[in-house]
Amino acid sequence: MKAIVRDRYGSTDVLQLRDVEVPEVDDGQVLVRVRAAGLDRGAWHIMAGLPYLLRVAGYGVRRPKDAGLGSELAGVVEAVGQNVTGVARGQAVFGTCTASFAEYAATEPDKLARMPANLSFAQAAAVPVSAVTALQALRDRGRVEAGQHVLVVGASGGVGTFAVQIAKALGAKVTGVASTQKVDLVRSLGADHVIDYTRADITDDGKRYDVVLDIGGNRPLSRLRRVLAGDGTLVIVGGEGGGRWTGGIHRQLGAMVLSPFVRQRLGTFIAKSNRTDLDTLRVLIEAGSVTPAVDRVIALDRVPDAIRDLTGGRVRGKVIIAA
Repeated sequence: MKAIVRDRYGSTDVLQLRDVEVPEVDDGQVLVRVRAAGLDRGAWHIMAGLPYLLRVAGYGVRRPKDAGLGSELAGVVEAVGQNVTGVARGQAVFGTCTASFAEYAATEPDKLARMPANLSFAQAAAVPVSAVTALQALRDRGRVEAGQHVLVVGASGGVGTFAVQIAKALGAKVTGVASTQKVDLVRSLGADHVIDYTRADITDDGKRYDVVLDIGGNRPLSRLRRVLAGDGTLVIVGGEGGGRWTGGIHRQLGAMVLSPFVRQRLGTFIAKSNRTDLDTLRVLIEAGSVTPAVDRVIALDRVPDAIRDLTGGRVRGKVIIAA
């Protein structure tokens, strides 16, 4: 099969499209014929091996533990291990794995769910990491309730486009933050208000929010707290900048240290893919409450270009790779 692989950390120059062996699955795994794969910011971090804490966390200290790249997939079950239940050969599924930029991928059955009936494979591949992250951030960490005011910083990205829609589905009033070129996208997703950060700061109008979701940003914790209600909740997802060792994680660490001493709830989390939340999202998608925002669909050999566009801020929603 063809797959995007690399044998060392680095820039997109380390990526190669090669012919490799189809993964073998053990008794507890599933083999999926990948029809489409989603590109998320985590793919860049895993490719680059940055911050260095990521390597220590299990991805390989000196070189990548896994040659493949990509976490999100949608496709058709090709084979199942003899101990697998709940997933059948020939079933259309979506979910996560460790190397989705390939024609086939092996994964665990609890990381897969039945694909939404009203989505194409390309649309479904946008969901498993980004939408699950948005759902867990808002529902579980933010505890969003109907009538609350929610600010989504980074509303035009992979997680952000889902966060706007999920917050609306939870009954919240949503303000999204995006650049001039992406304001229209955020409005089309249902945001009640949009702040163009190239023209105004989130603190300019003096408004306070019950929940602030900051996605992959670099705003200081003090500025985020200024727009948060006195008893509000801040959830930080990812982050850029910082040093090569910790990246943007210093904001998360600062939030967790400060949170016990203030009324505001400040924190972060690591999203965990699971079938239950994928099924929850499927229900929302089939009801029309959530629709993936797909920027473009590309071939496997265009992955390096897409990663450069993603890190350069030239993506609206999600880029999808057709395998």
